[in-house]
Amino acid sequence: MELITVPELQMDKLLQLALPFESLYSKNLESATIEADKLALLDFKNHLTQDPLQIMSSWNDSVHFCNWVGVTCSPSNGRVTVLKLESKQLVGSIPASIGNLTNLTGINLFQNRFHGQIPEEIGRLQKLQDLNLTYNYLSGKIPTNLSHCTELRSFEASANDFIGQIPDQLISLTKLEIIRLGTSNLTGNIPAWVGNFSSLQVLLLARNNLHGSIPNELGQLSALGFFTLYENFISDVGLTLPNLKIFAGGVNYFTGSIPVSLSNASNLQVLDFAENGLTGTIPENFGSLKDLVRLNFDQNELGSREIGDLNFLKFLANCTSLEVLGLAQNGFGGEMPISIANLSTHLRILTMGYNLMHGNIPVGIENLVNLSLLGLEGNNLSGSVPEVIGRLNKLEGLELNANKFSGFMPSSLGNLTVLSRLLMEENRFEGSIPPSLGNCKKLQVLNLSSNNLNGTIPKEV
Repeated sequence: MELITVPELQMDKLLQLALPFESLYSKNLESATIEADKLALLDFKNHLTQDPLQIMSSWNDSVHFCNWVGVTCSPSNGRVTVLKLESKQLVGSIPASIGNLTNLTGINLFQNRFHGQIPEEIGRLQKLQDLNLTYNYLSGKIPTNLSHCTELRSFEASANDFIGQIPDQLISLTKLEIIRLGTSNLTGNIPAWVGNFSSLQVLLLARNNLHGSIPNELGQLSALGFFTLYENFISDVGLTLPNLKIFAGGVNYFTGSIPVSLSNASNLQVLDFAENGLTGTIPENFGSLKDLVRLNFDQNELGSREIGDLNFLKFLANCTSLEVLGLAQNGFGGEMPISIANLSTHLRILTMGYNLMHGNIPVGIENLVNLSLLGLEGNNLSGSVPEVIGRLNKLEGLELNANKFSGFMPSSLGNLTVLSRLLMEENRFEGSIPPSLGNCKKLQVLNLSSNNLNGTIPKEV
């Protein structure tokens, strides 16, 4: 059979005829998706039960939906790209129809009162990069279909009422840079596959019911700078994270020695292991952490109850940015070393109460001129309180109770004009209460009971 060919000129005409139909189809499709966006927004509005700030008053036909409050559209195709309604006091649920806003790159419903579950249809938003649902009343499980949102960079849903574990399906979200899921009732373990998220910078999992240990795989997260785990049931830490800036692991079940490897995180600013069961001592290598601002080991089992337990303080003198040092309720023995005078002059809070320290307060403590809280209560400290204590004129709290101090109360206490809390009970102070204490006009709590004081309370006080 002979093939029938179409002359080139005739073919051009046919193509020209076809193009308008193709263009018309494209416009109809675009129009349909834009209309679908509008309907999805109206359905979102219909699922609200309270709108005290009347945010939704602009969501009506008198205004194009791209100009509705909280809505951003693409200038190129008119599709909705961002839904931003944070802190609007909105009450309601998130409808399944949100999955029809398939051009969305960002959803921010931070600090409202949305309840119910996150709809599985959210998995249809395959262009979504930022999802913030923090501070709501969302419940149920984190939807497994979220795994289809593979462009997701940040997933923030702290302070909700979820149940269950972090779904394993989320292993596909390898572009995540921020995960905030604190205070969300999550259970189970920290997934080892989080270690595959090479761009992860922030991992906040505090105040959940997580168990087990920190997976070794998390040591691969070279970009991780902020990691919080406090108030969980985590029992082991042995990770090395070179770019770590903040690690908050308080109120867990960490035991054993403090990992020396943490000193390799040269950018570390906050290290908080309060209320755990750590033993041993603070590694000397921590003195290399030049950016350290907060170091908190309150309520652990550190120290050996022996002389020399506090020798590490001379190395911490190299931490010239240190503002908070928490060592209270441990087992540190020995005297307060004179090297305490070399600690950072930026130090604001020093807690060493309820240990087994003895001896005098070193006079060099006068160098810590920015102290606002000095807690030395519940030790076996003795001798007189040095007059130089009055040079710490930024002190708001001075806790010396339950020791063996003796002699007169220093008159220099009157120089502490911003002092609001003075606890000196259960010691062996004698003599009278210094009238200079009347200069402490902001004093709210004063306890001098169980001493050997005599005379009357000065009228100035």
